[in-house]
Amino acid sequence: MSVQQKSVDTIRIISTEAIQKANSGHPGICIGAAPIGYELFSDFLRFSYKNPRWDNRDRFVLSAGHGSMLLYSLLHLFGYDVTMDDIKNFRQLGSRTPGHPEYGKTDGVETSTGPLGQGLANAVGMAVAEAHLAARFNKPGYPVVDHFTYCLCGDGCLEEGIGYEACSFAGAQKLGKLILLYDRNNMTIEGKIDCTFNEDIPTRFAAQGWQVIRVSDANNLYALRSAIKRAQSDLSRPSVIICNTIIGYGSPLADSPDVHGAPMGEENVRKTKEFFGWNEEPFTVPADVKEHCKKIADYKLKYEREWNEMFERYEKAYPVFAALYKQFMSGSAQDLRNIEGLFEFEKPEATRASGGTVLARISPVLPNIMSGSADLAPSTKTEIKGAGYFSPDNRLGRNIHYGIREHAMAAICNGIQLHGGLHALCSTFFSFADYMKAGIRMSALMNIPVIYVMTHDSIGVGEDGPTHQPMEQLISLRSIPGIKVFRPCDGRETAAAYVSAFSGSAPTAIILTRQNLPQYPGTGLGALKGGYVLSDCEGKPDVILIGTGSEIELCMGAKDILASKGRKVRVVSMPCMEEFERQSAEYKESVLPRSVRARVCVEAASHFAWYQYSGDCGEVVCMKTFGTSGPAKQLFEYFGFTKENVAESAERSMARVEALIKEIKNS
Repeated sequence: MSVQQKSVDTIRIISTEAIQKANSGHPGICIGAAPIGYELFSDFLRFSYKNPRWDNRDRFVLSAGHGSMLLYSLLHLFGYDVTMDDIKNFRQLGSRTPGHPEYGKTDGVETSTGPLGQGLANAVGMAVAEAHLAARFNKPGYPVVDHFTYCLCGDGCLEEGIGYEACSFAGAQKLGKLILLYDRNNMTIEGKIDCTFNEDIPTRFAAQGWQVIRVSDANNLYALRSAIKRAQSDLSRPSVIICNTIIGYGSPLADSPDVHGAPMGEENVRKTKEFFGWNEEPFTVPADVKEHCKKIADYKLKYEREWNEMFERYEKAYPVFAALYKQFMSGSAQDLRNIEGLFEFEKPEATRASGGTVLARISPVLPNIMSGSADLAPSTKTEIKGAGYFSPDNRLGRNIHYGIREHAMAAICNGIQLHGGLHALCSTFFSFADYMKAGIRMSALMNIPVIYVMTHDSIGVGEDGPTHQPMEQLISLRSIPGIKVFRPCDGRETAAAYVSAFSGSAPTAIILTRQNLPQYPGTGLGALKGGYVLSDCEGKPDVILIGTGSEIELCMGAKDILASKGRKVRVVSMPCMEEFERQSAEYKESVLPRSVRARVCVEAASHFAWYQYSGDCGEVVCMKTFGTSGPAKQLFEYFGFTKENVAESAERSMARVEALIKEIKNS
């Protein structure tokens, strides 16, 4: 047996042993796709195990994230900081080898995967970033950005709608440095896919503009090697290598769903080892395999060394470009608060228009923004003017036409962000955020600062009706751990939202209106704290009105009504609950003193988030149903979003507090 084949079998056995020890995992793909992983890591992938974040490394994305043990075995064999103890702790609490790959937890893991198709779209985003950065920085003789993005997917990734969206986009963009290795074992949890996924996959990819390469038996390392070389040779389009595999190959459970998502059992593991002629002690890498893989990994260190030497020459030949490249790749945040005119707004306007103005003011300072939309840039106002559109003929374009593909757009943005060097922003109508939820959630889980601009934020959409009027989307986004959700009330708060988004490490959703809103004195940088006193009174308030976005206008109008009756009213703008909750207890008390129990929370969206601020005596003026079709002004009145109703709600809350005080005094 050759050492190459023995290495493949080592991957199979180590993966199987780890899954059996954990009593949890997916052995089928680890065994069946092991030759694909080995061939890629040994003969093609350019990496530095001593510096896993080297800029110009090839990217490898395991979109079929349930095969994580396959990846961990490969990383262990090829020198990454994944020890045998890590492998023995597979899927255990606190381990560096979690059940699905997690970005930031394991050296060599480029992105968190698991939700099928997300990784495939991430890989597309990485290929976009590579193409754009190469166009910006490469010079004759200086290929500063020059690498491939490889992705391993299974049947499930291609069954998911996001897979179709991402592949269609990649084909249209002719991303020739993207190579997809398709582990085609024709099996899912429920069994053979004949009745669920029987389309002509080669024709599908060809129709989407991909080079299609077939490997009839993935156990043939020579055939795999030839296929990947062929894929690399055609840079005019992305390539898919359809690798026919047998799930759980060599085990008694081969070619059955039983080997997909559960350990095989001790007896089946024993028989699998017999099939492969394996006589080593558990969790042992044979000495010749260890030496073979180490030699390969050490040899590959030359790629980084040669790149570093080339970059030193590049710095001398093109110092301005080299400095800008290092600025891009550093990922360090810049203080945008002092950009001239950033907070200057005079006339009433929709915050979506304000957002477009802010982006235009920021983009010259941050030339690494890539902005795109799901066919809605004229409405969401997120086009970077004069920056062109990314395309096969213009890789320098800083705007992206994603087409009507919200699901893939979010995940592609994650890939752009993860690649390094660029800051990804995308936009759509807020009601379509549900299509993007999986990608947004992955941004938050990975703690990467993708920016999501969502416009047409409420019943203010008007005549388009309830299908386009977001009701539950705000609470849906706010429920995601780690995301910042800004709903600004005017231009200056919108500018603050962008400042926060571009200066942080977490994803941010900026929620903007279609309809015009006033500009308020006193807004601006205070919004960075998430909530602040926008308009106050003398002494202790009788009632606090808390709102966001367009409903601040109602709070201000209600204050005037109440003040005319001698009531002391404080108006608090709460554009970002997440940032407000990060403030000190002292600050939060200064804005929302516990002694003021009369409160009204106002937002033209779901009511669920607001009870934490309204308290036991407060009122909540929010939506509890879907919207309806009609002129926006009439809809606000129909659903009770008027200054009069807010004032009446405040009177009820104050009456409730007064009754409670009286009851306490009489008890």
